[in-house]
Amino acid sequence: MWQDSNPYASSSQNSYYPQPIPQDPQLQFYAPSPSDQNSFYPGSRPSLDGNVAQGTISQSGITPGYGGNIQAAGGWWTAFGTGGFEGEPPLLEELGINFQHIRAKSLTVLNPLRGVDAHIMDDADMAGPIIFVFCFGICLLFSGKPNFGYIYGVGLFGSASMYTLLNLMSERGIDAYRVVSVLGYCLLPMVGVSAISVMMVLDGTFGYLLSILSILWCTYSASGIFVAVLQMSDQRLLVAYPVGLLYGCFALLSVFTGSAAGQ
Repeated sequence: MWQDSNPYASSSQNSYYPQPIPQDPQLQFYAPSPSDQNSFYPGSRPSLDGNVAQGTISQSGITPGYGGNIQAAGGWWTAFGTGGFEGEPPLLEELGINFQHIRAKSLTVLNPLRGVDAHIMDDADMAGPIIFVFCFGICLLFSGKPNFGYIYGVGLFGSASMYTLLNLMSERGIDAYRVVSVLGYCLLPMVGVSAISVMMVLDGTFGYLLSILSILWCTYSASGIFVAVLQMSDQRLLVAYPVGLLYGCFALLSVFTGSAAGQ
Protein backbone atom coordinates (compact mmCIF):
# COMPACT_ATOMS: atom_id res chain seq x y z
CA MET A 1 0.00 0.00 0.00
CA TRP A 2 1.37 3.39 -1.02
CA GLN A 3 2.14 5.77 1.79
CA ASP A 4 2.62 9.48 1.62
CA SER A 5 6.27 10.34 2.13
CA ASN A 6 5.53 13.95 3.04
CA PRO A 7 6.53 14.34 6.72
CA TYR A 8 4.40 17.51 7.04
CA ALA A 9 1.15 15.87 6.08
CA SER A 10 -1.46 15.59 8.76
CA SER A 11 -2.25 12.15 10.08
CA SER A 12 -5.94 12.94 9.96
CA GLN A 13 -7.59 14.86 7.17
CA ASN A 14 -10.42 15.94 9.48
CA SER A 15 -8.16 17.18 12.26
CA TYR A 16 -8.91 20.75 13.23
CA TYR A 17 -5.59 21.65 14.79
CA PRO A 18 -2.44 21.60 12.62
CA GLN A 19 0.27 19.13 13.47
CA PRO A 20 3.59 20.46 14.81
CA ILE A 21 6.32 20.90 12.25
CA PRO A 22 9.29 18.65 12.96
CA GLN A 23 12.59 20.33 13.58
CA ASP A 24 15.26 19.93 10.97
CA PRO A 25 18.51 18.97 12.68
CA GLN A 26 20.46 20.75 9.96
CA LEU A 27 18.94 24.15 10.81
CA GLN A 28 21.04 26.10 13.25
CA PHE A 29 20.30 29.52 14.64
CA TYR A 30 23.03 31.94 15.54
CA ALA A 31 23.03 32.79 19.22
CA PRO A 32 25.34 35.73 20.00
CA SER A 33 27.52 35.35 23.01
CA PRO A 34 26.72 37.60 25.99
CA SER A 35 30.42 38.46 26.15
CA ASP A 36 30.28 40.15 22.76
CA GLN A 37 30.64 43.85 23.60
CA ASN A 38 29.88 45.13 20.12
CA SER A 39 26.53 43.40 19.65
CA PHE A 40 23.36 45.39 20.15
CA TYR A 41 20.20 43.72 21.36
CA PRO A 42 16.69 45.06 20.83
CA GLY A 43 15.62 46.86 23.94
CA SER A 44 19.18 47.47 25.15
CA ARG A 45 21.02 50.74 25.42
CA PRO A 46 24.75 51.49 25.30
CA SER A 47 26.21 52.74 28.53
CA LEU A 48 28.78 55.48 28.93
CA ASP A 49 31.68 53.04 29.19
CA GLY A 50 30.86 51.39 25.86
CA ASN A 51 29.13 48.34 27.30
CA VAL A 52 25.66 47.29 26.32
CA ALA A 53 23.07 47.41 29.07
CA GLN A 54 20.52 44.73 28.39
CA GLY A 55 16.98 46.04 28.85
CA THR A 56 14.66 44.16 31.15
CA ILE A 57 11.02 43.43 30.52
CA SER A 58 8.52 43.11 33.32
CA GLN A 59 6.12 40.26 33.72
CA SER A 60 3.35 42.25 32.03
CA GLY A 61 5.44 42.47 28.86
CA ILE A 62 6.03 46.26 29.01
CA THR A 63 9.52 47.69 28.99
CA PRO A 64 10.14 49.75 32.15
CA GLY A 65 10.42 53.48 31.58
CA TYR A 66 7.69 53.72 28.97
CA GLY A 67 4.75 53.82 31.37
CA GLY A 68 2.56 56.87 31.85
CA ASN A 69 0.11 58.32 34.33
CA ILE A 70 -2.85 58.21 31.98
CA GLN A 71 -6.00 56.83 33.53
CA ALA A 72 -8.05 54.12 31.91
CA ALA A 73 -11.07 55.06 29.85
CA GLY A 74 -14.12 55.64 32.01
CA GLY A 75 -17.63 56.96 31.59
CA TRP A 76 -18.75 60.06 29.72
CA TRP A 77 -18.29 62.22 32.81
CA THR A 78 -14.51 61.70 32.67
CA ALA A 79 -14.41 64.10 29.71
CA PHE A 80 -14.93 66.96 32.18
CA GLY A 81 -12.01 65.89 34.36
CA THR A 82 -8.26 66.22 33.98
CA GLY A 83 -7.89 63.48 31.38
CA GLY A 84 -5.51 61.59 33.66
CA PHE A 85 -2.66 64.09 33.38
CA GLU A 86 -1.14 65.27 36.63
CA GLY A 87 -1.30 69.01 37.20
CA GLU A 88 -3.87 69.52 34.45
CA PRO A 89 -6.90 71.60 35.59
CA PRO A 90 -10.37 70.19 34.91
CA LEU A 91 -12.13 71.12 31.70
CA LEU A 92 -14.92 73.03 33.49
CA GLU A 93 -12.35 75.10 35.35
CA GLU A 94 -10.57 75.98 32.10
CA LEU A 95 -13.93 77.12 30.70
CA GLY A 96 -14.49 79.35 33.73
CA ILE A 97 -17.16 77.16 35.33
CA ASN A 98 -16.49 76.51 38.99
CA PHE A 99 -19.53 75.31 40.89
CA GLN A 100 -17.90 75.95 44.26
CA HIS A 101 -17.44 79.63 43.42
CA ILE A 102 -20.97 79.87 42.03
CA ARG A 103 -22.32 78.40 45.25
CA ALA A 104 -20.26 80.77 47.43
CA LYS A 105 -21.39 83.87 45.52
CA SER A 106 -25.00 82.73 45.47
CA LEU A 107 -24.97 82.29 49.25
CA THR A 108 -23.49 85.79 49.59
CA VAL A 109 -26.38 87.20 47.56
CA LEU A 110 -28.99 85.24 49.50
CA ASN A 111 -27.51 86.28 52.85
CA PRO A 112 -26.19 89.84 52.40
CA LEU A 113 -26.41 90.62 56.13
CA ARG A 114 -23.55 88.23 56.85
CA GLY A 115 -21.03 90.58 55.28
CA VAL A 116 -19.28 90.67 51.94
CA ASP A 117 -15.69 89.66 51.33
CA ALA A 118 -13.72 92.37 49.53
CA HIS A 119 -12.02 89.71 47.36
CA ILE A 120 -15.17 87.91 46.33
CA MET A 121 -14.96 89.24 42.78
CA ASP A 122 -11.28 88.56 42.24
CA ASP A 123 -12.36 85.54 40.20
CA ALA A 124 -15.37 87.08 38.48
CA ASP A 125 -17.09 84.66 36.14
CA MET A 126 -20.07 84.65 33.80
CA ALA A 127 -21.28 81.09 34.34
CA GLY A 128 -23.53 81.96 37.28
CA PRO A 129 -25.07 85.10 35.72
CA ILE A 130 -25.81 83.27 32.48
CA ILE A 131 -27.55 80.49 34.41
CA PHE A 132 -29.66 82.94 36.44
CA VAL A 133 -30.61 85.08 33.44
CA PHE A 134 -31.57 81.99 31.49
CA CYS A 135 -33.74 80.74 34.38
CA PHE A 136 -35.34 84.18 34.66
CA GLY A 137 -36.22 84.19 30.96
CA ILE A 138 -37.56 80.63 31.06
CA CYS A 139 -39.83 81.45 34.00
CA LEU A 140 -41.17 84.48 32.17
CA LEU A 141 -41.73 82.30 29.13
CA PHE A 142 -43.80 79.89 31.19
CA SER A 143 -45.78 82.86 32.50
CA GLY A 144 -47.20 83.46 29.05
CA LYS A 145 -44.94 85.91 27.24
CA PRO A 146 -41.36 85.52 25.99
CA ASN A 147 -39.30 88.52 27.09
CA PHE A 148 -35.78 87.46 26.19
CA GLY A 149 -35.32 90.57 24.05
CA TYR A 150 -36.38 92.87 26.90
CA ILE A 151 -34.12 91.05 29.35
CA TYR A 152 -31.16 91.39 27.00
CA GLY A 153 -31.86 95.06 26.27
CA VAL A 154 -32.42 96.09 29.89
CA GLY A 155 -29.44 94.08 31.07
CA LEU A 156 -27.11 95.48 28.44
CA PHE A 157 -28.17 99.10 28.95
CA GLY A 158 -28.16 98.77 32.74
CA SER A 159 -24.71 97.16 32.83
CA ALA A 160 -23.23 99.85 30.60
CA SER A 161 -24.80 102.59 32.74
CA MET A 162 -23.55 101.06 35.99
CA TYR A 163 -20.07 100.61 34.55
CA THR A 164 -19.93 104.30 33.64
CA LEU A 165 -21.31 105.52 36.96
CA LEU A 166 -19.06 103.32 39.12
CA ASN A 167 -15.92 104.40 37.28
CA LEU A 168 -16.91 108.06 37.67
CA MET A 169 -17.68 107.69 41.38
CA SER A 170 -14.73 105.57 42.50
CA GLU A 171 -11.00 106.15 42.40
CA ARG A 172 -10.02 102.51 41.91
CA GLY A 173 -12.35 101.78 39.01
CA ILE A 174 -13.88 98.50 37.94
CA ASP A 175 -14.01 96.61 34.66
CA ALA A 176 -17.19 95.83 32.75
CA TYR A 177 -16.74 92.07 33.24
CA ARG A 178 -17.07 92.35 37.02
CA VAL A 179 -20.00 94.75 36.76
CA VAL A 180 -21.96 92.28 34.65
CA SER A 181 -20.98 89.43 36.97
CA VAL A 182 -22.20 91.24 40.09
CA LEU A 183 -25.48 92.35 38.52
CA GLY A 184 -26.08 88.84 37.18
CA TYR A 185 -25.49 87.11 40.50
CA CYS A 186 -27.67 89.58 42.38
CA LEU A 187 -30.55 88.80 40.00
CA LEU A 188 -31.11 85.56 41.94
CA PRO A 189 -33.95 86.89 44.19
CA MET A 190 -35.72 88.17 41.07
CA VAL A 191 -35.55 84.66 39.61
CA GLY A 192 -37.60 83.48 42.58
CA VAL A 193 -40.24 86.13 41.86
CA SER A 194 -40.45 85.07 38.22
CA ALA A 195 -40.87 81.45 39.33
CA ILE A 196 -43.78 82.45 41.57
CA SER A 197 -45.35 84.34 38.66
CA VAL A 198 -45.65 81.04 36.82
CA MET A 199 -48.00 79.67 39.48
CA MET A 200 -50.00 82.79 40.34
CA VAL A 201 -50.76 86.28 39.07
CA LEU A 202 -48.66 88.97 40.72
CA ASP A 203 -50.87 91.87 39.63
CA GLY A 204 -52.17 92.50 43.13
CA THR A 205 -51.16 93.48 46.65
CA PHE A 206 -49.17 90.33 47.25
CA GLY A 207 -47.36 90.64 43.94
CA TYR A 208 -46.49 94.29 44.54
CA LEU A 209 -45.12 93.60 48.01
CA LEU A 210 -43.17 90.63 46.75
CA SER A 211 -41.72 92.70 43.89
CA ILE A 212 -40.69 95.52 46.22
CA LEU A 213 -39.06 93.02 48.58
CA SER A 214 -37.12 91.43 45.73
CA ILE A 215 -35.98 94.85 44.46
CA LEU A 216 -34.69 95.79 47.90
CA TRP A 217 -33.01 92.42 48.27
CA CYS A 218 -31.24 92.61 44.91
CA THR A 219 -30.26 96.23 45.45
CA TYR A 220 -28.86 95.62 48.93
CA SER A 221 -26.79 92.66 47.73
CA ALA A 222 -25.43 94.37 44.62
CA SER A 223 -24.62 97.66 46.33
CA GLY A 224 -22.89 95.77 49.17
CA ILE A 225 -20.65 93.90 46.74
CA PHE A 226 -19.82 97.04 44.74
CA VAL A 227 -19.01 99.00 47.89
CA ALA A 228 -16.84 96.19 49.28
CA VAL A 229 -14.90 95.76 46.06
CA LEU A 230 -14.42 99.48 45.35
CA GLN A 231 -13.98 100.47 49.03
CA MET A 232 -16.53 103.30 48.90
CA SER A 233 -18.76 102.59 51.89
CA ASP A 234 -19.64 106.29 52.28
CA GLN A 235 -21.35 106.29 48.89
CA ARG A 236 -23.51 103.20 49.25
CA LEU A 237 -26.81 105.07 48.87
CA LEU A 238 -25.57 106.70 45.68
CA VAL A 239 -24.63 103.27 44.32
CA ALA A 240 -27.90 101.67 45.45
CA TYR A 241 -30.15 104.20 43.68
CA PRO A 242 -29.28 103.31 40.03
CA VAL A 243 -29.02 99.63 40.94
CA GLY A 244 -32.55 99.73 42.36
CA LEU A 245 -33.87 101.32 39.17
CA LEU A 246 -32.31 98.53 37.12
CA TYR A 247 -33.85 95.75 39.18
CA GLY A 248 -37.14 97.61 39.21
CA CYS A 249 -37.32 97.12 35.44
CA PHE A 250 -36.86 93.37 35.87
CA ALA A 251 -39.58 93.35 38.53
CA LEU A 252 -42.00 95.10 36.17
CA LEU A 253 -41.34 92.40 33.59
CA SER A 254 -42.23 89.74 36.13
CA VAL A 255 -45.38 91.43 37.43
CA PHE A 256 -46.96 92.38 34.13
CA THR A 257 -46.03 89.14 32.47
CA GLY A 258 -47.96 87.33 35.17
CA SER A 259 -50.98 89.57 34.74
CA ALA A 260 -50.96 88.97 30.98
CA ALA A 261 -51.07 85.22 31.56
CA GLY A 262 -54.16 85.46 33.74
CA GLN A 263 -56.25 87.44 31.26
